[in-house]
Amino acid sequence: MNAHDITWHPDEHVRFAAHLDRLRYVAEPHEAALVGDVLTDPDGTMARSAVLRHLDRRAADLHPGPAYEEWARAMTAATADHPFLVRRLREWSLFRAVALGLPWQPDDLLASSHWLQLKTAAGTNTEAVGILAERGRTKRIRDTAGAGLTHGS
Repeated sequence: MNAHDITWHPDEHVRFAAHLDRLRYVAEPHEAALVGDVLTDPDGTMARSAVLRHLDRRAADLHPGPAYEEWARAMTAATADHPFLVRRLREWSLFRAVALGLPWQPDDLLASSHWLQLKTAAGTNTEAVGILAERGRTKRIRDTAGAGLTHGS
């Protein structure tokens, strides 16, 4: 079944749920193809939202392990025509680097989205949290990071 097989139903909420269900249970070898297929849904905003939710779920599960990098490359290729999704994958890779103590650049963190800064501010990397406490994009990010530093000491 592809995205066009379920578009007969005019309710985008039903299609969204169907896309999420298919993405949740897809076998890994077919995941990139299914992501690409979902992105062909006539309601592009809804399709990107379903894929974003899937990417966030899978990245959260995979980021600590070695399978993440190959998965991220495959998903980046599958979403190449969707800049927001590509950026989210790039930010998951930055989050992974920060969380695992891999090399990362403070300027990349400071240029990242509100989503990533807030997620990182609530983390345990004291260098990243300190940077965000001082120079995070919003007061909420700075406060979240500052609270993490206070509770961590």
